[in-house]
Amino acid sequence: MKSTDPLADLLTRIRNACRAKHKKVDVPSSRIKRNIARLLLEHNFIQNLVEVEDNKQNLLRIFLKYDHQNRSFITGLRRISKPSLRIYADQKDLDRMKREVGLTVLSTSKGILTHRQASEAQVGGEVLLKVW
Repeated sequence: MKSTDPLADLLTRIRNACRAKHKKVDVPSSRIKRNIARLLLEHNFIQNLVEVEDNKQNLLRIFLKYDHQNRSFITGLRRISKPSLRIYADQKDLDRMKREVGLTVLSTSKGILTHRQASEAQVGGEVLLKVW
């Protein structure tokens, strides 16, 4: 089934797997999903990330991370910019995001970056999602 919003599909699959306490979740692979998952891995929201070969489009196997009380490290995921309403952030917005809890992911001219990385690189961009 083809999704009209692949990022919303990624977030929904991760959210549902966390609620069901699954150890892993498979999502169709793309460059943007791989970069977002890599940022989640770097910031300790997920345990591991593996690309699985298949005869179509490859799969990203995302291993979810839980604490000793079996609570997910991902408490919430929210898609900010949608295909119907794009949201952009400039340098002033990035400074405000630094004070917020969680991780904001942006699509910039320098690639997929967190709000802190974008602020250091002094670039703005489209605000894709927020994870906490």
